[in-house]
Amino acid sequence: MGNPKKKREDNTLSIFEKYLTVWVAICIVAGVLIGRLWPVFPNVLSQWEYAQVSIPVAILIWFMIYPMMVEINFDSIIDAGRRPKGLTITLVTNWLIKPFTMFFFAWLFIQVIFQNFIPTDLGIQYVAGAILLGSAPCTAMVFVWSYLTDGDPAYTLIQVSINDLVLIFAYAPLVMFLLGLNELIVPWDTILLSVILYIVVPLTAGYFSRKYLIRKKGIEWFENIFLEKLSNFTIIGLLATLIILFSFQGDVIINNPIHILLIAIPLIIQTFFIFAIAYGWAKLWKAKHSIAAPAAMIGASNFFELAVATAISIFGIGSGAALATVVGVLVEVPVMLGLVKIANRTRNWFPTEN
Repeated sequence: MGNPKKKREDNTLSIFEKYLTVWVAICIVAGVLIGRLWPVFPNVLSQWEYAQVSIPVAILIWFMIYPMMVEINFDSIIDAGRRPKGLTITLVTNWLIKPFTMFFFAWLFIQVIFQNFIPTDLGIQYVAGAILLGSAPCTAMVFVWSYLTDGDPAYTLIQVSINDLVLIFAYAPLVMFLLGLNELIVPWDTILLSVILYIVVPLTAGYFSRKYLIRKKGIEWFENIFLEKLSNFTIIGLLATLIILFSFQGDVIINNPIHILLIAIPLIIQTFFIFAIAYGWAKLWKAKHSIAAPAAMIGASNFFELAVATAISIFGIGSGAALATVVGVLVEVPVMLGLVKIANRTRNWFPTEN
């Protein structure tokens, strides 16, 4: 893709890109403090929701996703569909491996290794929350991880779109099987709205603005000036999103520090494990890095908006399952940034990009 990072040496990266991990930590702390010291902020924002999707967060996610969507040359989408390796990797990893390994790691740590620290009934709910996370591959944030690893934007779009189609049909039966529930209330309006907000809207905006700007200003201005100025929007959107998300979870995080740590351990192990499977598979298959990295990131990250909404609808907002999905939000961004660094440092493992 035309990521400006490719064209610059590391010492000319913007301050947001160069110290992204530090900025993320600052924003998480800031969000928690705002939620604790200024509760009116999350209370007001919580009123701007539809189908348990935060509209302010959706707007910020547009800021994250639009820079990638506008880079897509839509003629390349047809060509991307002719390269099945990355798509095969992400589909098999997300639907035949990830939900079951998430269940295994959560059960092993929460109900076996940590059984003396977590009550049995609460442990069952924590495992349920982990299952809800592990059964929902990422929809929105993966565009950010793809952007940060110079992923192929057209191919990433295809991977995410097809996973979303599978999600619509497979999420409920898969979760029902793993939870052993006879009935499962899946918030279908949350799924549909999320797909519209996080894919359809930014994709449409990217398509029309790309055509308009290239026609008006030319391809050189578009690639060398417009995209360069746009490069920081993804990072700014990510940081602002974190502040909002963690302002909602300040009380939960501060009141449950030990359990949050215990829940986080299997979630982190699962994230690295799934990334290793997909990334290693892509290496063995000699896939290009611009396809391999996003394929691994989709499986490693989760559709936490859906997981949180489902946990609340089934178990209640104060349940252990809901807490486990919140911990998923807490650990995802720092861990995924670590995987981004791993992917960028191992770029030479893969065939040279054309």
